[in-house]
Amino acid sequence: MHFQRIRDWRNRGLRWGSLLLAALTTGTMGVYAAAAGDSGPPNIVFIMADDLGHADLGCYGQEKILTPHIDQLAREGTRFTQTYAGAAVCAPSRCVLMTGLHTGHGRIRDNNPLVGGELESFGEGGIRLSLRDEDRTVAQSLRNAGYATGMVGKWGLGEPGTAGTPNRLGFDEWLGYLNQNHAPYYYTDFLWRNERKEPIPQNAGGRREVYTHDLFTEEALGFLKRHHQRPFFLYVAYTIPHDRLEVPTLAPYENEPWPEKAKTYAAMVTRMDRDVGRLVAEIDRLGLGGKTLVFFTSDNGARSLPGVDDLFRSSGGLRGRKGALYEGGIRVPMIVRCPGTVPAGRVSDLPWYFADVSPTFLDLAGIPYRAQSYDGISVVPALRGKSQPALSERYLYWEVPGKQFRQAARRGLWKAVRTGLGAALELYDLRNDEAESQDVARTHPEVVAEFERYLATARIESPHWPVAAARK
Repeated sequence: MHFQRIRDWRNRGLRWGSLLLAALTTGTMGVYAAAAGDSGPPNIVFIMADDLGHADLGCYGQEKILTPHIDQLAREGTRFTQTYAGAAVCAPSRCVLMTGLHTGHGRIRDNNPLVGGELESFGEGGIRLSLRDEDRTVAQSLRNAGYATGMVGKWGLGEPGTAGTPNRLGFDEWLGYLNQNHAPYYYTDFLWRNERKEPIPQNAGGRREVYTHDLFTEEALGFLKRHHQRPFFLYVAYTIPHDRLEVPTLAPYENEPWPEKAKTYAAMVTRMDRDVGRLVAEIDRLGLGGKTLVFFTSDNGARSLPGVDDLFRSSGGLRGRKGALYEGGIRVPMIVRCPGTVPAGRVSDLPWYFADVSPTFLDLAGIPYRAQSYDGISVVPALRGKSQPALSERYLYWEVPGKQFRQAARRGLWKAVRTGLGAALELYDLRNDEAESQDVARTHPEVVAEFERYLATARIESPHWPVAAARK
């Protein structure tokens, strides 16, 4: 009941915001254009890898995997070193990204619900929870403000025929995988185009002729060409380098003395890097470089892969991998480029996370919104190279529901982690111990007490991931 009351309150706020938006959109865009000295609000391209560790990129210290185009993106923009995903696994992280609500408030808090109704079956007896009509996404707000909206890649927030599919939540066009169980099949024999299955006959019967990552890049390039004369939002949710590891060619690593899995992983990352370069080159060719913000990130930390971990050190020495609430599971690369708006060659350690993306995009587009409707805040000042103390002063929150019910929060340079229901809170000083190797909770009880007070209010109960289930 408490969960529903919070939902009702938030939805009233969203309806109010929609009415205000309808009344003010035209004027808001005009204000932005006058300030920017051009014809309208900026374009937004958000590129997200799947299970890519921040240290898999040359600009974050990788020495073996070649990522020249993403490294160039960092030189031409700002590289953030303390940006976090919305969650430690894919579906809830994407929910935070799209809704601006952290995992203590969002509808989707893990890949698989524990209990409850309103669930959808898929495949061999599995279940999923989809977003619903009342769950508002940033794509809906941008589309209502006149943006062309497109998506390619992995969605993970709605099953076929539900209210949670991309077209019903703000995307004019989309091509990709609906759920994460389908997404690792790079040679699948079908994808979803809008609301229909689109066969890939070249991959039928076990053939492997069409690599879906390549289709996503071509579709994204086509979107840019079709919509470059109006404001657009393009969400490119690549599935590389998520395991299953497969790629059309091992180049340029085929002769390296590495395990086969490592060669494949590196080739996948470098192929993605090539295509990020193609997208940026097309933006520049269309004359849109100075009015298009290009973001590059990953949905969570790197997955643990035998034969790959020790060679590439994808987590860069941080503790934990995908699925963990330690830094290695949730800290992700974040590079933002827009010549003339985002400072070039800058490195920022300001902490922010996926819950900030929705208010940031609305702020960039000049769209009015109620700050209370989001757990995040706009990071536009930080993107423009300005000081933004509020980013360090507020709390960031994550949870992993389930039998253990894990939580984490960060404020300033302090990080708190709870490894299970009833477990004592661990405390880490990220200034001096980025690897979270020394729990200093005993020597800083006042800080622990502050985190405990925050954690007691940070979430609302969900019927699909109840804390009560963790006690059983």
